[in-house]
Amino acid sequence: MTATTSTIRVALADDQALVRAGLRALLQAQHIDVAFEADDGEGLLRKLAAQSVDVVLSDIRMPGMDGIAALQALRERGDATPVLLLTTFDDSDLLLRATEAGAQGFLLKDAAPEDLRDAIERVAAGDTLLQPVSTDPVRSRYRFHDDSAPVDTFSEREIAILRLLAGGYSNKEIARTLFLAEGTVKNYVSVILDKLGTRDRTRAVLKAITLRVI
Repeated sequence: MTATTSTIRVALADDQALVRAGLRALLQAQHIDVAFEADDGEGLLRKLAAQSVDVVLSDIRMPGMDGIAALQALRERGDATPVLLLTTFDDSDLLLRATEAGAQGFLLKDAAPEDLRDAIERVAAGDTLLQPVSTDPVRSRYRFHDDSAPVDTFSEREIAILRLLAGGYSNKEIARTLFLAEGTVKNYVSVILDKLGTRDRTRAVLKAITLRVI
């Protein structure tokens, strides 16, 4: 059963008590329950072992075990709970590392309350959100092992679909946005993955960012 706004339960991890208090207030105002809080990655993992949640909302940078290390440990023990990482623009060089560790998305710390709610709902529903992290640092600081140009050029429609993929849109949502049949979008996505030489949508978007396709 997909979680709804009134039933989503979130674990909140941040080393700053004032930040946690502010986030808790925002979440409660959006009718999202905070099941528990932790001030570091170790505390988060310990509490998650005893209590399940729908989404983990964690700061990337925390003393001791940070958000990415906690995420890696969570995945290593077989816990697939969606993780939404809190970040600032100067954290965007961690995008690829965090995504490969299993993060479902990123949220800027100064995001509007409605964006916070939307991001949590979408991640809880299984979407991946790579925006709104700045893409320029990703281009400048990360390079794929195969940094060659794509095997083919991209049409305007394919670029539009890539941008929607970067925003975490599903095939159905892309179809509705671009007034296409869902099967047509699926075919476009397959072609895009082939051109970028990857089978994974997330890595396709990251590679497209790195190679300045989008």
